[in-house]
Amino acid sequence: MKELATQKLTKEWAELSKSKPDRYTKAMAPAVLDALKEFVQQNDEFAQAVVQGGALADCMKAVSGGVKNGAISDLDAYRLAVQFYFPGADIRCQMTVNLCASVEQDSPETDKAVVLDLFDLL
Repeated sequence: MKELATQKLTKEWAELSKSKPDRYTKAMAPAVLDALKEFVQQNDEFAQAVVQGGALADCMKAVSGGVKNGAISDLDAYRLAVQFYFPGADIRCQMTVNLCASVEQDSPETDKAVVLDLFDLL
């Protein structure tokens, strides 16, 4: 199912990019597509929803509809895209700051990471 969903998204992206998408779609679609493909790989049920769901062009219209004052955060765009295919679903995002990256090569067992929930930054 994951492969079918990925193929569907890839095919629909090719079709969408040949058309004349609006400026928001043109700007956001590559990143949204990458996120959707990643989510498809993470969850079989989501992959099935993508295969059985609407077209990527319609998904991008839904995402573009979330633009307020000419902008939308990446996280909100990904959330709207996920909810297009799977209403009621949500996303979780984490960012890890590695405070010892400069010495990590010398000492890989050093783990001084700080984990932030990206939604706390909004």
